Amino acid sequence: MVRYGELSTKGKNKKDFIKQLGKNVRAVLHPFPKLEVKAQRDRLHVALNGEDDKQVIETLKGVFGIENFYPSVQLDKDMDVIKKTALEMVKEQYHDGATFKINTRRQDKHFEYDTNQINNMLGDYILENVDGITVDVKNPDISIRVEIRMNGAFLSSEKIHGAGGLPVGTGGRATMMLSGGIDSPVATYLAMKRGVKIDMIHFYSPPYTGEQALNKAKQLTSVLGKYSGNIQFIQVPFTEIQETIKEKVPEGYLMTIQRRMMLRIAAQITKNRHCDGVFTGEALGQVASQTLESMMAINDVTTMPVLRPLVSMDKTDIIKISEKIHTYDLSILPFEDCCTIFTPPAPKTRPSLEKSRKFEQYIDVEGLMKKAIDNIEITNIKPGEEFLNQNQDVFAELL
Repeated sequence: MVRYGELSTKGKNKKDFIKQLGKNVRAVLHPFPKLEVKAQRDRLHVALNGEDDKQVIETLKGVFGIENFYPSVQLDKDMDVIKKTALEMVKEQYHDGATFKINTRRQDKHFEYDTNQINNMLGDYILENVDGITVDVKNPDISIRVEIRMNGAFLSSEKIHGAGGLPVGTGGRATMMLSGGIDSPVATYLAMKRGVKIDMIHFYSPPYTGEQALNKAKQLTSVLGKYSGNIQFIQVPFTEIQETIKEKVPEGYLMTIQRRMMLRIAAQITKNRHCDGVFTGEALGQVASQTLESMMAINDVTTMPVLRPLVSMDKTDIIKISEKIHTYDLSILPFEDCCTIFTPPAPKTRPSLEKSRKFEQYIDVEGLMKKAIDNIEITNIKPGEEFLNQNQDVFAELL
């Protein structure tokens, strides 16, 4: 039995948020074919029908829009049955000196007993049948939750916290410029938490970047898919652009012009896919291309919103989130992405906007963009898909 989070405060649009949450829950629970998901106005129910409850619980913990949820048993609305089940739950958890509480909610107002009567009846029954147990309504060791609903009585004794936030898909659609590092997967996670449906854009430059680097980005996408369901992965060939920039642009501006081209292409793909913004994993001052001056020089190429969830975060804070969402170990695998090749020894940390525009004229911007966009490849990635045998690939890369 799932309780909604922030979306429960929504007004007339609440039903759209609930519908989207139901869709997302079904998507992330696709490996469990026997499940039934019913998204209702005030609760979402997941009927296990014999599926592994532990695996389902772990999956639900990552779905945005869920405040908390309760593993529950559904019973007939018969007080004798409810009493016996509540007693069994208490006995399973009881230890010497333990306290308990009954917390009842009654959706079915036609049920013969009100909430206070149910609390008292169940409390008395447990006190009579469990020696030494006492009531504590503020900080009980055991809490039995009873919900009398139209379709039955639901009893639970465990509360599990969800991911909070808003259901992915309720905050619009955007793209993410996904490298293979620590930052962009964390930025993706934070964007999804605000309800944004993300399409991944990954630039790759064979033969300078190997198949392992591409598969690493896909594996990161698969891990992040558990928060939203399927994700579209768009791989953009970038070799010719990088080689041209290296040949024709002054060394100090290689990184700036390269980033400008990446953002131009990302913005055009975003527009083509009817999305409304581009997310990046940039954090202010972290590297040469992430100073305010660099961001201004790079942002100059588009009027589309460029969103940076990590902009004011410390690296240690970013790493903590990456560990929490299980992307850190993947992100630190030693597969070089196109952001790190051709890196000059002394890139400009304060590039001039005028010079950036001037040096960009040395290359065929429109022609190179068109060729890259015409040759993109799109993969639909599901949560839990495997793209990378980490041990074998690391060994091969080191050789």
